[in-house]
Amino acid sequence: MSPDAQSESDDEEGPVRVTEELARHMANKREELFEEFGIRDEFPEAVLREAEARTEDVGSEIQAEIDDREDLRDLTTWTTDPVDAQDFDDAISIRREEDAYRLWVHIADVTHYVTPETSMWEEAVKRCNTVYLPGYTVHMLPPILAETVCSLVPQEDRLAHTVEMEIDDETLSFENVDIYKSVINSDERLTYSECENRLEDEDAPLHAENVLAFELADRMHEQRKADGSLVLNPRRDRAHTIIEESMLKANKAVTHTLMWDRGVEAMYRVHPQPTPDQWNDALREIQELDSVSIPGSSWDDPRKAVNAALEESPDRQLNKIQRAVLKVMPRAKYMNDPFGGHHALNFDIYGHFTSPIRRLSDLINHWIVHTNDVPETLIKLCDRASDKQKDGETAERLYKQFLEEVGVDPYAVNNRGFEVVEDPDEADYGV
Repeated sequence: MSPDAQSESDDEEGPVRVTEELARHMANKREELFEEFGIRDEFPEAVLREAEARTEDVGSEIQAEIDDREDLRDLTTWTTDPVDAQDFDDAISIRREEDAYRLWVHIADVTHYVTPETSMWEEAVKRCNTVYLPGYTVHMLPPILAETVCSLVPQEDRLAHTVEMEIDDETLSFENVDIYKSVINSDERLTYSECENRLEDEDAPLHAENVLAFELADRMHEQRKADGSLVLNPRRDRAHTIIEESMLKANKAVTHTLMWDRGVEAMYRVHPQPTPDQWNDALREIQELDSVSIPGSSWDDPRKAVNAALEESPDRQLNKIQRAVLKVMPRAKYMNDPFGGHHALNFDIYGHFTSPIRRLSDLINHWIVHTNDVPETLIKLCDRASDKQKDGETAERLYKQFLEEVGVDPYAVNNRGFEVVEDPDEADYGV
């Protein structure tokens, strides 16, 4: 799913309407950016044929796998995604136990279909990540794969890579982590707004499960903030909190297992911290904003200071506070060892596992977890993934800038998509 999840309210407004001429300019600008940053839009025919072949006879292949996997088909499981999601690559299950929560995070088992011997893997290494431009997506893997065998659709058996975590009730630390291949059968596909409704309606299916999931997620969120994790989006709804905190916990569990239990290299996510002078500049800029103040008790840790400012500031200042922080924040990088940690999250070890459809790092970490086999070119892969992520983000920024210059609201396009209209009077540009 896209990292910029669409809200249901935006969807109800319908797509942004643009003229045919403007649509051509938008397409030309995308092509220009793709060429400048080496972004591969079209998939080679061989890759598409290979992907299509892996989607045939799905039921028989899954049936053949069951004996070699954990059979979790009777475990209550569900997905929660944006209303316009085309694929559902992560699902959760949860249970309350004595003195602990048991949380399962199920991720589509992409490496069952995409292995180092395949053309799809070679193409993924060239692309490194999915690139999200407003109203246009350049996929890392062929969508036919993500939307079929790697989509955890309800009431269908699917292959998954499961992270099962026993989480201490008092400390929220890991009592036990188990990572294994599984077969799941999702009970239901929820949108974010549907999840909110289930939390409110005591008689609704999955009400108790979502209430328990939010109870844990909210506690983990508050603990992260108390520990000094930077939370740049402080006003997310409960559904987003459930998914975000569950995925963070699973990513952390996997990379801790790789480092401390196995001692292997992997694609870890390392985020350096700004210098003290850079942090001071950012905090000074935030403090000078109208109607924004930083509590004196939080100045010792700049991340806590930013969190406090974001929580107390009016909505109109949120973007300005975020920009002040992002200006001084170094880029996170993929590295073959985790030391240095992830400054923004305040995690000593962190890496990606929960999005193998859209990030090469997650795909490779799935492979390492399953095989304990580290690619010989891991350092080069880390460097390439870091560089390609930067290229994709730069292309996204420049495309948004272009849309603004031609009078189109990039945020409306990002949330609602766009359609081409013949009559110029029907165009609204999202403004």
